[in-house]
Amino acid sequence: MFKTVLKIAVVLTFVSMGTIAIAQQTTAGSDPKVSAAPVASTVQPAAVATTWAPADNAATDAKASKPVLRELSPWSMFLSADIIVKAVMIGLAFASLVTWTVFIAKMVELTVVQSRLRGALSKIADSRSLAEAQFALGSSGTILSRFLAAAMREARLSAGISSDAGVKERAASSFAEIVRAESRRIRLGMGVLATIGATSPFVGLFGTVWGIMNSFIGISKSQTTNLAVVAPGIAEALLATAIGLVAAIPAVIIYNHFARVTKAYLELVGRSSGAAGRLLSRDLDRTHVSSVGRVGSHAAE
Repeated sequence: MFKTVLKIAVVLTFVSMGTIAIAQQTTAGSDPKVSAAPVASTVQPAAVATTWAPADNAATDAKASKPVLRELSPWSMFLSADIIVKAVMIGLAFASLVTWTVFIAKMVELTVVQSRLRGALSKIADSRSLAEAQFALGSSGTILSRFLAAAMREARLSAGISSDAGVKERAASSFAEIVRAESRRIRLGMGVLATIGATSPFVGLFGTVWGIMNSFIGISKSQTTNLAVVAPGIAEALLATAIGLVAAIPAVIIYNHFARVTKAYLELVGRSSGAAGRLLSRDLDRTHVSSVGRVGSHAAE
């Protein structure tokens, strides 16, 4: 009896489970929301992936196409410049160094020789003869000492064989040679300044033209006119012109300054030549007066 009831309960349980399963299938097929939900949940990730994938690719392409920013400092532009432009820049920098070296050397030289020559002229202002003037100067080594030595040598070589006018003429010729030699010596280095001042802008312009030509070649190769791409090359080219002007402008100013200072120094040299000539004339007149006095004394005897 118990077994029969147990079998009937098991059969009824299976029947009820099958009925519930059939009812659930029927309900799922008739309700669109229930059937669409899993599909939507399944399809949505693909849609999202499809929607965001182009944006990610565009961002990646934008980063790849974005030009790399370069530092445009003078040193970095020099390092990235063409070899010809580098050579131009180095040459102009060397020319600028030469300019300032000449400026310092000539400034010291002109200051020293001018002060020494003025001091020498003040020392012989009260001298009455060439020998007295040489004694007053001592071993100063100025150009005035050379004038005095030339005057005394000419007076000694021409003693008794020439007139006073001939002695003065030959002494003036010796003075002119000394002045010309001193003028050449004191202008030494000024030709370099003139050359640098006249040619540096054109040398820098050559470097600029060469650099811009290379920039245009790079534009044609890269097939782009983006300013961020072509600007560094043009800036490097213009740097050569800037360095050329930096070398040329001080050279011109320094040359004009030394032209004025040299002219003032050569005027002092002319004064020295005149002082030596006056002392020579006094010695000649004194010698002539002494000779006349000796002749007169002999006649009186």
